[in-house]
Order: sequence, then C-alpha cells, then structure tokens
Amino acid sequence: MSIAAPTYRERLYAPWWLWAICTVIVATFGVAFGFPLGWVAGVAAGVVAEGAVVWVLVTASAVVEVRAAALVAGRATLGYDAMGPVTALDATAAGLLRGRHADPRAYLLLRPWVPEAVRVDVADPADPTPYWYVSTRRPAAVAEALERARSAATRSP
Repeated sequence: MSIAAPTYRERLYAPWWLWAICTVIVATFGVAFGFPLGWVAGVAAGVVAEGAVVWVLVTASAVVEVRAAALVAGRATLGYDAMGPVTALDATAAGLLRGRHADPRAYLLLRPWVPEAVRVDVADPADPTPYWYVSTRRPAAVAEALERARSAATRSP
C-alpha cells in the first residue's frame, strides 16, 4: 500500500437515527437497572451501556479509501493489477447485488445503513473472489477516483 495520501476517503459512520435509537434503548436499560437497585446503579449501568454502544458503532464505521496503489475497503486491500471493471450502483442495483443476485464468494464491505455501493470485479484468475461489493455514500465519486488512480498507476513506471 502506498504511503501517499488517499485520493478518496470516506468513513461509513452510522446515521444519526441509529445513534438516537441506541440512546433510547440504553436509557431504558438504565431505568431497568435503576428502578430496583437505585438511581446510582441505573446511571452507572446506563453509562457503561452507552460506552459499549458508542464503541460498537464507531468500530463498525469502516473506511473506504482509494490510494495510489490500491483500493482499501475496511481491512482488505485490492491492488489495481487485480482489479477489473468498476460499476457505481444505485440503491436498487445495490439491493439486488446484496440479495437475489449476490455471489457467496464475493467480498462484502456492507453497512446496512448505506444503500448505495460500488462493484469492483476481480480480474485475478487465481483469486476465487468474483467481485467486491463496497458500500459508499458516493458511488460515482468512488468509481471515478478508482479509474483515475488505476490509470495513473498503470502509466507510472
């Protein structure tokens, strides 16, 4: 992976409404503990539960980066030499590729709160993965950044 700054970077944070739902659930958890055990136990249980929820939601927010040498999606990296065609998917096409048209061998960087994605076909015959499905809020921008970075990588020695 190149040390140069990414040409595209996006962190897939959970939306505000998911944070709000989790906060309401944590509040009810605090009340459930606080009612029989006292308000101190309820507040303590709520703080611990909220910390756990924040940790889960932040660690679930994957990073998508287009770098000089590769696409980085979460913890996985796909070099341009192994990359085939790139397709920006709207919400309908992405939904089909997540469901009815999915290939179980595909690599999925899937975040259910992000309805759009890019499909990156894998051109390496030794790799059993047919394509990568990468959730993104800006699929056209990711596809464009990948094409620019790939053509720049193939031109450089």
